[in-house]
Amino acid sequence: MAYKISDECLSCGACAGECPQGAISEGSSHFQIDPEKCVSCGLCASVCPAGAISEE
Repeated sequence: MAYKISDECLSCGACAGECPQGAISEGSSHFQIDPEKCVSCGLCASVCPAGAISEE
C-alpha cells in the first residue's frame, strides 16, 4: 500500500530527498507521492518533521 501526504505537510522537502524511487514531488499546496512509484518503504514518513506522511 502506498504512502500519502496530508495537508499537515510543511513543504520542507525532507521526504523527497529520502525517497529511493523518486516518487515524491512538490504539488500545488504541498508535496505529493506518486502511488505508482511508491514501494511503501516508509523512509519518507521516518524523516517528516510534521508527521504528515502515513500509509493509505
